[in-house]
Amino acid sequence: MGFLDLFIVALMPVLKTLIITAIGLFLAIDPVNLLGPVARQHLNQLVFYVFTPALVASNLADTITSSNIVSLWFMPVNILLTFILGSALGWVLVKITRTPKHLYGLVIGCCAAGNLGNLLLIIIPAVCDESNSPFGDSSTCSTNGEAYASLSMAIGAVYIWTYIYNIIRMSGSKSNEEVNANGSRTSGKSRGETSENTQALLSTDYSSSEDYESHVEIAPIGSEEKVKVFGKIKKNVNTFAEKVNLKMVLAPSTIATIVGLLIGVITPIRKIIIGDSAPLRVIESSASYLAEAAIPSMTLIVGANLLKGLKKSGVGIWVIIGVNVVRYIALPLLGILVIKGARYLGFVGSNSLYEFVLLIQYALPSAMTIGTITQLFEVGESECSVIMLWNYAVAAIALTLWATYYMWLVS
Repeated sequence: MGFLDLFIVALMPVLKTLIITAIGLFLAIDPVNLLGPVARQHLNQLVFYVFTPALVASNLADTITSSNIVSLWFMPVNILLTFILGSALGWVLVKITRTPKHLYGLVIGCCAAGNLGNLLLIIIPAVCDESNSPFGDSSTCSTNGEAYASLSMAIGAVYIWTYIYNIIRMSGSKSNEEVNANGSRTSGKSRGETSENTQALLSTDYSSSEDYESHVEIAPIGSEEKVKVFGKIKKNVNTFAEKVNLKMVLAPSTIATIVGLLIGVITPIRKIIIGDSAPLRVIESSASYLAEAAIPSMTLIVGANLLKGLKKSGVGIWVIIGVNVVRYIALPLLGILVIKGARYLGFVGSNSLYEFVLLIQYALPSAMTIGTITQLFEVGESECSVIMLWNYAVAAIALTLWATYYMWLVS
């Protein structure tokens, strides 16, 4: 593919994202007010519980099979490496720029989590459809490309809702606790839960394990004292689980990933649900309809949050520049080293399209899901929108240039 052709292919999905973001901003302004704070909160709930799980499950069930899943084992590892390397670079960034503590999670999240879903689902098939694509037959390329992009989206969603979600949550909670300790302000509704859980967790204390064991042993069977002890243990375990938010390990997107993989990999189930002649094909069709709302909904939320960022933003110019440097210079260069090393060790194989997808995962803009998470916790919403705006604006050039170089590298 020529540079101009590739530039247009990579530019189109980014421009679409920017246009929908602008629409979200327009819908949030005071004269229109269709995406005010309450509306955004409800839309976030729909994205989290309905649209994103439908998108993940339907794409995985349709594209992942028992024959191709084994060859894709390195992709979850590669995506995890993007998160680890991005987090390390993000931590360095917040220290250098002296970012406010309540924005630590946001900045680290923007550096660690890339848009591993919708951009790949648009870019990869578009590249495959080009007559002079370096990846061979367009039909085979599109089928394999959709499988790679779908798995990338699913794994990315799991990491975001288990890792980035908790980073942003804990960052906002810790900052709020420090402020409360100084008597400067009161906590928000989401952050107040942390201090409340901490107090409950510390409500029962034993000076040593021996004291605890003796306390249990001296309680006669069936006595009220033993019931109280076990009641307190159960309460503390539940409180601890809430504090670390273990339920997010089984977030709707995670459950959808498991369901989608099971449907796609288990042949008898796949024949019943997937395909034009499948008896229960209406289930897959319904999920696909819901899935189509996920990407525009998340993008509209980012645009609506931008309104607050245009009025006042607590994020500095050096933070914005730093995030772009991490995502478009440091990570793509590290990605080349990682994938070249993986290929040398035989982890990747000789599939050029697969290698291209693994490389491009290091050069993507920040995940728009981060905007949804900041909206859920009401922390860093406007700052997130400003970072995203510049991140996707720069992506129009940076993503195109890296895609061009990666194609040359793998071919």
